[in-house]
Amino acid sequence: MAFLDKHKAIETHATLLMVLSLLVVAIGGIVQIVPLFYLQNTIENVEGMRPYTPLELAGQAIYMREGCYVCHSQMIRPMRDEVERYGHYSLAAESQYDHPFQWGSKRTGPDLARVGGKYSDAWHVDHLTDPQSVVPESVMPKYGFLSGVKLDGAYIADRMRAERIVGVPYTDAQIDNAVADFAVQADPDADSSGLLERYGKAVVSNFDGQKGVTEMDALIAYLQVLGTMVDFSTFTPDASR
Repeated sequence: MAFLDKHKAIETHATLLMVLSLLVVAIGGIVQIVPLFYLQNTIENVEGMRPYTPLELAGQAIYMREGCYVCHSQMIRPMRDEVERYGHYSLAAESQYDHPFQWGSKRTGPDLARVGGKYSDAWHVDHLTDPQSVVPESVMPKYGFLSGVKLDGAYIADRMRAERIVGVPYTDAQIDNAVADFAVQADPDADSSGLLERYGKAVVSNFDGQKGVTEMDALIAYLQVLGTMVDFSTFTPDASR
């Protein structure tokens, strides 16, 4: 009863309640914020992570332009149901080169953080052209027009320079070879050795089966790399963090 009497005294004294509430909030804020000042980096370095290739970068721009992030997230939460359905939970490092990040806040369709390599290029072409022919219950709009829009990559080096300004570690060699790498990635018959040297695990393919590079090529190239850079069979979290 003595405790309840003291509690009542606080609740019936507006000024005292306000002061004590502010004190509690301040302590909670200090506990959360102060440790951040002693962290050298909030993103753990993970082997395998690299910047997007020129074609993947163009595909990411199309992905954002068409609003794909509105219905698809790219963030697997560390909860059992999510991990069992989509795969290993997302790492901060996987989004370090995304500007903006594609975590999303709503899933009308499935999470795409691990979609890379899950389906063939032909499946993606069919799905983007007529989603309901692949997934009958889908409410996704059709994006077949992407196959008819040609890309020459003339702008891509400028985009990479802009990305470098905000911290993406594109090298001079990557920027100088941007247009060539852009075309080579969508042409399996071309010499892709330089591209593969500059970008590990890059997928080289005629993604949409047509001659020349199209927006469909770029978007599928982007989708096919999502979640493939990190080898989770060998990944061990940094226990010192």
